[in-house]
Amino acid sequence: MGNKWELIHISVIVRDIEKAIKYYESLGIGPFEGAGGGSGVVRAERTVRGKPAPDVKNIEKMAQLGPIKLALVQPVAGNSLQKEWLEKYGAEGIDHIAFRVENLQEETDKLIKKGFKVVQSLKVGDGGLNFFDTDKVGGFMIELNQTPTKRP
Repeated sequence: MGNKWELIHISVIVRDIEKAIKYYESLGIGPFEGAGGGSGVVRAERTVRGKPAPDVKNIEKMAQLGPIKLALVQPVAGNSLQKEWLEKYGAEGIDHIAFRVENLQEETDKLIKKGFKVVQSLKVGDGGLNFFDTDKVGGFMIELNQTPTKRP
């Protein structure tokens, strides 16, 4: 893969994930499954704006759309970036676009050198995710995702 970024999913913030699933399924999109094939409650070592955020919980469910997935994210606890979005804008919308990378630290360093800030990080096994605020253009985040070879 080298330095290439592989588009893996587009994430949409929703207030009511079950209502959103019914809507998208009525359009023929689905079935939706919980992140990691489970309940959809994302459990990971998380930081938000550089501070530990163990109280943040989001429900995330995904549907396969050809080579990428559509992710629906509902904030349920803590002061997540998704909760902030809903409070600030009052509307559901695109949260982030996710790219798989081979070396998360290397790609993160490149973006930081270009002036982007990591606004959220999740550690999952020996992999992880870093989210970058790109609100100056587009109004959504970019996620860089290094798939873990083993999960906790």
